Formats: sequence, structure tokens, C-alpha cells
Amino acid sequence: MNKFKYQMVIQWSEEDNCFLVGFPDFPGQQWRTHGTTYEEAVTQGIEVLESLVMAYEISGEPLPKPSIVCTVV
Repeated sequence: MNKFKYQMVIQWSEEDNCFLVGFPDFPGQQWRTHGTTYEEAVTQGIEVLESLVMAYEISGEPLPKPSIVCTVV
């Protein structure tokens, strides 16, 4: 897989008692996966990102442009 620079947001959820993982650059649901530990959430997030990129490539749909969080000047 190509090394894309997409944001992965990981946030603790008291309600779900786990870390939720989302990708703001990809339209659709806010949270795409989760993990009971931060490390598990990162691993799950990487797998989901790889799957998202593959799905876009298979469908021929252009990938969303990665957003820039901040610019260093």
C-alpha cells in the first residue's frame, strides 16, 4: 500500500468503554473502528485505512485529498 498521509483520530469513549478511531478525510460515518487499548485502536485503524484505500482503488473512485492539520512556517 502507498504511504498516504491521512489523519487518524483516536478518542476515548466513556459510553463505549473503548478508544474510537475515525478518519476525517473520508466521508461517511464518524467512527470506523475501535480498540480496547490505544495500541489496539492504532492497529485496527491502520487496517481500516488500508481497506478504505483498497476499496477506493477497486471502485476507481479518486481518493480524498489528505487534509493539512497545521503548516510550519
